[in-house]
Amino acid sequence: MGKILQIGAGGVGTVVAHKLAQNADVFSEIVLASRTISKCEAIVAEVKRRTGVTIKTAQVDADSVEDLVKLFRAEKPELVINVALPYQDLTIMDACLECGVNYLDTANYEPKDEAKFEYSWQWAYREKFEKAGLTAILGCGFDPGVTSVFTAYAAKHYFDEIHYLDIVDCNAGNHGKAFATNFNPEINIREVSQRGKYWENGAWVETNPHEIHKPLTYPEIGQRESYVIYHEELESLVKNFPTIKRARFWMTFGQEYLTHLRVIQNIGMARIDEVDYNGVKIVPIQFLKAVLPDPGDLGENYTGETSIGCRIRGVKNSKEKTYYVYNNCKHQDAFAETGAQGVSYTTGVPAMIGAMMFMKGIWRKAGVYNVEEFNPDPFMEELNRHGLPWHEVFDGDLEV
Repeated sequence: MGKILQIGAGGVGTVVAHKLAQNADVFSEIVLASRTISKCEAIVAEVKRRTGVTIKTAQVDADSVEDLVKLFRAEKPELVINVALPYQDLTIMDACLECGVNYLDTANYEPKDEAKFEYSWQWAYREKFEKAGLTAILGCGFDPGVTSVFTAYAAKHYFDEIHYLDIVDCNAGNHGKAFATNFNPEINIREVSQRGKYWENGAWVETNPHEIHKPLTYPEIGQRESYVIYHEELESLVKNFPTIKRARFWMTFGQEYLTHLRVIQNIGMARIDEVDYNGVKIVPIQFLKAVLPDPGDLGENYTGETSIGCRIRGVKNSKEKTYYVYNNCKHQDAFAETGAQGVSYTTGVPAMIGAMMFMKGIWRKAGVYNVEEFNPDPFMEELNRHGLPWHEVFDGDLEV
């Protein structure tokens, strides 16, 4: 049906490549590109073994618009799936505009020199994509991504107004490591160690890191201590659903993880600025990334499951109601299917489904859009078909 070019060959990229190949009727040609060609070659060999589908590989420096343009012009894809680093979102979008290629990512732009992420940089591209007649789909992972689609689905089918939204993310898995991150360590540590922030009564409320926390109960898992952190989909959801009075994002952390995180911060290893070491400039968090376990290698011994969903309170026909929609994903099942752990799986599957929505013409309009701005129903149907089934609880105790 169409040609896809995927940029990124980490854990999420592994899942995306497998899921694209499983749907070769939609994705007639697949190209996998990364800075490190050997990573691409290892993934495509495993995809070939599992599915029989051949994927082409290419080397690209996603920091370079010139390098990206050269690749895009050579391959002429209809859509680029960006599962590289958030630092590279804008260079890839620039190359897409120059070459007339549509765009999809799973995480919003972050500048390298500041631990800050927001959609303003990418939203500023809306007029450029509109004039070019191109589609850019932002945040099509799980959170952001599925959580945003869950919210849109709830708004469409169950609520006249959403008043309170709590996104809850629990990873109850065990990888057997003393300390490891489930996706790129540099991005992960920057995300979870910054100040918290949530939306209430038309304004952002800032908190100290992990200041607000309480135990929440997760299906099939039980009670886990959950912490309010800032997460990017809050920014777009309160914009696109203006009846929301309060929106928060909760994530579970074990005490051992938090202890390691505090030590990393206290000794300066979470710093993102350069330091001089024996005449060599290094960034401490990038050095830390080099010595921590590779998230892509965690899958084989990972047990347990994730549980991610939206707990929503609002009104329908002037009556208050609650709604909880969630997915649970077992790490073992994700590894058996794709060779990757569950956190990579829950991000990679929605990226493929978003690309499918585009290829089928369902999510296709000129401009820059977050996923909740499209029709949620066909996406929700595909989640059930491709390994991320969802469940609903009506008028239960939301605990938040």
